[in-house]
Amino acid sequence: MVEKRHRLFQIIEDAENGDKISNIYDVFMMIVIIASLIPLAFKTEYYAFRVIDIIAVVVFIIDYILRLVTADYKIQKGKISFLIYPITPMAIIDALCILPSLSIVSNGFKILKVFRLIRTLRVFRVFKAIRYSKSIKMIKGVFKSQKKPLMTVGILAIAYILISALVIFNVEPDSFDNFFDAIYWATVSLTTMGYGDIYPVTTIGRIVTMISSIFGIAIIALPSGIITAGFMDELNNSLSKNNEENKEYNLIS
Repeated sequence: MVEKRHRLFQIIEDAENGDKISNIYDVFMMIVIIASLIPLAFKTEYYAFRVIDIIAVVVFIIDYILRLVTADYKIQKGKISFLIYPITPMAIIDALCILPSLSIVSNGFKILKVFRLIRTLRVFRVFKAIRYSKSIKMIKGVFKSQKKPLMTVGILAIAYILISALVIFNVEPDSFDNFFDAIYWATVSLTTMGYGDIYPVTTIGRIVTMISSIFGIAIIALPSGIITAGFMDELNNSLSKNNEENKEYNLIS
């Protein structure tokens, strides 16, 4: 029984390279996730979409149960792992993917129609793809390894937005009804989007805008370089790991 549960854990989690069953499971789950998101692209509800949703939620429930019964292998804290797993981030996302389908039972009960609001939580099914896509896992690894420099840039961007907002709000108070409008303007200027719905009309205000936009380009370029460098490091590490595993496999063979 223990060996069967461990094998089940290997299938639903990251198994060793060459595990075809695990790879098939990942591909199958990705297909189900993508299919379950298709109805979100339509305003009209069709019977086929209801069928897709029912099938998808059944698969998600089975997947959740399988992960719950093998939680001790994942968390490695003995029996308490079964209590910890439901409150882990990915388990919460899994639960939020299942929850919207409660709307299926509410069609005949007006009191339960409030559950239709939960249908919007289907968007969380996108995050389930993180578990099954190797590319997304690599990107996740990049953000994890570059967490400190990205946080530094984020703090710098927030500080710059607040300072720019304070400056423009005091330089040109007639163009901004409140400080939030100034923050909105500073954010748009930082990202160089330029929607044009809020803009300064005085010479001093326009000078501040030009300076804000120029520095905004520099600040926005920083995370792009950090993420690119991190992605290349992650890719090289992945290739090195695969080469070592292939060498070990060849030696064993």
